[in-house]
Amino acid sequence: MTEHHMRSRVRYVTGPDGSPLTVADLPPTNTKRWVIRRKAEVVAAVRGGLLSIEEACERYTLTVDEFLSWQRSIDKHGLPGLRATRVQDYR
Repeated sequence: MTEHHMRSRVRYVTGPDGSPLTVADLPPTNTKRWVIRRKAEVVAAVRGGLLSIEEACERYTLTVDEFLSWQRSIDKHGLPGLRATRVQDYR
């Protein structure tokens, strides 16, 4: 059996605003404008097991490094760390 079949999938996770977040609630796959909320939703989905990091990167055409930078920014600075216009302030 492959890893994909062995791992059980969660139905929802707690989103960045505290509300339930399902795959259907995630940003559209063709998202081009990555606002704080959308980035935080994708990070929450991966952390909660809704998507794997590989699935998230494929779904949104992200590099693993880009996704990990979002995760590090949240860990270090909270949601404001995801603000693109403030990237220099948080590095």
